[in-house]
Amino acid sequence: MVHRMITEGLFPPPDYAHAVVVEAGRRLAFMAGAVPLDGNGDLVGADDPVAQTRQVLANLRTALEAVGSDLSQVLSSTVYVVADTPEDLGRVWDVVRRSELAVGPHASTLLGVSCLGYTGQLVEITVVAAVP
Repeated sequence: MVHRMITEGLFPPPDYAHAVVVEAGRRLAFMAGAVPLDGNGDLVGADDPVAQTRQVLANLRTALEAVGSDLSQVLSSTVYVVADTPEDLGRVWDVVRRSELAVGPHASTLLGVSCLGYTGQLVEITVVAAVP
């Protein structure tokens, strides 16, 4: 059983949970960071964090399906964005909020960072998901 919790007395989070508790006996998938590369290893959406977020979510969807899960089973995520302002972070978060990843809600952290692993990469998302 999965319990997605909004904690009374804390500020209500925008489209994510404060905590997700999984009872023993569930399989979990700890996914590597999904990046905005296509199947040939080419960067998708150079200089466009929104396009990169869409590619990251598509890649994450594919990786989760390969382990028998999907975006609706995500328990926690960390969204990394090369950004200097809350507005830049918000553009990426808006794409995440409109995706299947927002089903849940799940525990999530949104971070602005100075750089990511691939040249031109602006977005990366890591998740832990239940495998039904």
